[in-house]
Amino acid sequence: MSKKTVLITGASSGFGMLAAHGLAKAGYHVIATMRNLEKKAGLMKSIQDDALDENVTLLELDVTSSDSIQALKHFLNETSKIDILINNAGYAFGGFGEEITADEYREQFETNFFGVIAVTQAVLPFMRSQRSGKIINMSSISGLIGFPGLSPYVSSKHALEGFSESLRLEVKPFGIDVILVEPGSFSTNIWTTGKRVSPVSMEASSPYYEYMIGIEDELERGREKLGNPGEVAALIVKLCKKKTGVKLRYTVGKGVRFSLFLKRILPWSMWESIIIGKLLPSKK
Repeated sequence: MSKKTVLITGASSGFGMLAAHGLAKAGYHVIATMRNLEKKAGLMKSIQDDALDENVTLLELDVTSSDSIQALKHFLNETSKIDILINNAGYAFGGFGEEITADEYREQFETNFFGVIAVTQAVLPFMRSQRSGKIINMSSISGLIGFPGLSPYVSSKHALEGFSESLRLEVKPFGIDVILVEPGSFSTNIWTTGKRVSPVSMEASSPYYEYMIGIEDELERGREKLGNPGEVAALIVKLCKKKTGVKLRYTVGKGVRFSLFLKRILPWSMWESIIIGKLLPSKK
């Protein structure tokens, strides 16, 4: 039997890189895409160390570029086979709603939401024609719970949740499963690469400065509790292998299920008091 083909976006680091390596090791043909191929070193070292070169094809892909998406379609027309799509490319942008520009919100959505749509639309005709496939969308606990100071990221992930839920109902009759993976806090570079927090919210003159300090302190306190991203990669590999009974949502990470449980059962007034009190003790 020929190898199953997996296309994964954002494979240069984090969950994407680990999943690409894990899937190659599991015998899949992995099309590992990244916006900048100059960042391939980490992935290629792990692939070469395990002599998995023949299982991996590198492809430059910027999910926000229409030209890049067209190039992807051309590539897929030549390969004409795609079994699994993993929409992993994304980044997190923080700050407070009053201080973040509409363009900054749009930029966040271009990658985390519209990029997912563009790649999915490129892949779906092939999956429909073969009447099988899996689309794994990397969401977050932030797609289920809103957090202060993170509204661009939270909003993009909430949108991804809604899109994925609707899409699953649309393509299930064609033998295609849509899956959401919802990690909690893990030790990846999603918050440490490039511009990640609005500089306005970091200024002492900001009316939200005390709030931002509280959030940073909370993130620092929780650093030692961050999960191993290999756990998420292992879940992705497991889902790729799973043949039947694939659910829509899979949460992963320390405390994620408990947090979701609390949000579901607590009155909103109590929930918001807990969140605000934790980050702004002076306002309790």
